[in-house]
Amino acid sequence: MEESTDGEPLNERARRADKIVRNPAKYKICAGCESIVAGKVALCPNCHAYRFIVDADRVVAQAQALGQREARSVLAADLD
Repeated sequence: MEESTDGEPLNERARRADKIVRNPAKYKICAGCESIVAGKVALCPNCHAYRFIVDADRVVAQAQALGQREARSVLAADLD
């Protein structure tokens, strides 16, 4: 099993991406950091942006792209 740089197995990222692809209406893309977040959030938990892309086709495309590569985001926990 391959591991990503943050310790999350790549197949776990693919599994989460598949969940998003099957129901993109529940998710949106942060316009600041391009993370996929739950549709109900008002602020991105990663970068605190408040603008989002809600187009289902874009959410699916982003989920597929993120599910196939290692994590590259810098999270607040990484800065401690």
